[in-house]
Amino acid sequence: MSTIHDNIAKVRTRIREAAQACGRDPQGVRLLAVSKTKPAAALRAAFACGQRDFGENYLQEALAKQAELADLELAWHFIGPIQSNKTKPLAEHFAWVHSVDRLKIAERLSAQRPAHLAPLNICLQVNVSGEPSKSGCSPAELPALAAAVAALPNLRLRGLMAIPEPTADVATQRAAFARLRQLKDSLPLPLDTLSMGMSDDLEAAIAEGASWVRIGSALFGARDYPQKSSESPAG
Repeated sequence: MSTIHDNIAKVRTRIREAAQACGRDPQGVRLLAVSKTKPAAALRAAFACGQRDFGENYLQEALAKQAELADLELAWHFIGPIQSNKTKPLAEHFAWVHSVDRLKIAERLSAQRPAHLAPLNICLQVNVSGEPSKSGCSPAELPALAAAVAALPNLRLRGLMAIPEPTADVATQRAAFARLRQLKDSLPLPLDTLSMGMSDDLEAAIAEGASWVRIGSALFGARDYPQKSSESPAG
């Protein structure tokens, strides 16, 4: 697993240099290791390098890893699309959910969050690129959704998340991330989080204020998708 060690070091260097280039404190940008399709051994190797926050897209896969890695102090983030019938285990087993895009999901997470746990940290996913196939509320829907979610018990609305349309053009990358930052700043709520930026565009995201960058392939290599999965991506 020396490759994971080297990759984490390289990504942390990229984060530090990107933050310094735009006058930000590198400590204000946190690395979320996106570990979907990767075995628990890879997460254990990342833990040995100091990584503590892990993002998963598929619920059943995540729960299996949580059981296998129960001896480690990890913070689990759910970053995939959410089906309403899957909210109970999300409320019970995760510290963060980055992909809430409708009130029904937030209400279920709030109602199902166990009383002995701290409030569940929530980001609202916004479809900043307007892609019909992409999850996320529209910018127009965001103010009402944010106000309603912020009022729910057992949740802590932290900020916004986006997965803009992929592009290699840095100006286009920055424009999408700037849009999310502007939306956050327009809300009359004490939000402190922008979850944006992945392996190919983390520098642009950091320049526009990212507080979490969600990095998968640059840490763990290409994803190991099976030919046919029994669990849907919304899982």
